[in-house]
Amino acid sequence: MPHVPGLRSCYDKVGGLVYFGRMLDKIRLQAAHQLPADYAGNVGKGFDARCCTFLRVAYADLQARTLAGGTDGEILAWCLERGGPRTDDERYVWSRFLSKVGWRDDRTPVLQQRIAEYGLTGKPIETFFDLNEYDEGRDPVGTQAWLK
Repeated sequence: MPHVPGLRSCYDKVGGLVYFGRMLDKIRLQAAHQLPADYAGNVGKGFDARCCTFLRVAYADLQARTLAGGTDGEILAWCLERGGPRTDDERYVWSRFLSKVGWRDDRTPVLQQRIAEYGLTGKPIETFFDLNEYDEGRDPVGTQAWLK
């Protein structure tokens, strides 16, 4: 999949949380009919669902709030008001967990399958975040994206 304008990296953080901004981008792009069809099947599932579970908000509610407008920070604040605050340590641990999915865990076989399907065999892909980066034309290893 080529680079999707307006869709940021999984590694980019909002309020100390990886992926959250990307999920908001997907919501906005889908509403504007600019989200590629290959992404549509995962909207509200996978990492989107995990993120909403961590924040204790329903995806449909987050979607409605995002489309109502506001900055990413305002939308995250809304989530934390509804689902309860998270400490810096909780944000850190959750972000570290999500950024490592596929690395030596039960999702590793699926990751390996997708690497082959996407024609990315030979790339230094260790996680699903890495897979998304390479698939969208970014090099997370070269940029050390995990240090952002």
